[in-house]
Amino acid sequence: MPEIIGEKVVLKEATKEDIDELYFWKYEEKEQAAKKWNGPYIPEEKISKEEYRKQWVQEIFSAIPASLIIKGNGKVIGYVGSYWVDKNTNWLETGIVIYDKKFWNGGYGSEAYKLWIDFLFTSTDLHRLGMSTWSGNRRMMKVAERIGMKEEARIRNARTVDGEYFDAIKMGILREEWGTGTDPLSQSSKYKK
Repeated sequence: MPEIIGEKVVLKEATKEDIDELYFWKYEEKEQAAKKWNGPYIPEEKISKEEYRKQWVQEIFSAIPASLIIKGNGKVIGYVGSYWVDKNTNWLETGIVIYDKKFWNGGYGSEAYKLWIDFLFTSTDLHRLGMSTWSGNRRMMKVAERIGMKEEARIRNARTVDGEYFDAIKMGILREEWGTGTDPLSQSSKYKK
């Protein structure tokens, strides 16, 4: 399984202990700060640790996991993930969550997302990668723009957060656009299999 080494973060396959750490951040950590940004308009029921662990065995292709954990300074801080939108057109939706807010605004998420997108394009024949967010999550939109994603759809007033309406945002990048004029980390990252 892959291990992707950047300057600030490492993306790798999750161990049982890593998954339990993510479970703590997602369901048990007191503040739940990440939920203010990561789909706060989607009600989410708590599931058991066993159910959560089962979600981590998914692959998008043989030997290509659907998700990898993000480690910063040697500790689990979040994960990158993906799921199929349409296998017939090689279209995958991607995402990232940094749970530990001590690692926000320090470039950890930007680097992790770049590494993930680069890994997906260089390890597969995917034609397009996308991501979805809401107009209140400006940081995620900026991360996506920095790696070359373009806003492709804006559904007006489609999300409600704290009684206020926000737009739903869809962004994406095509294989032929990856690495042209953007700053992908494909030269500086190291893949291990």
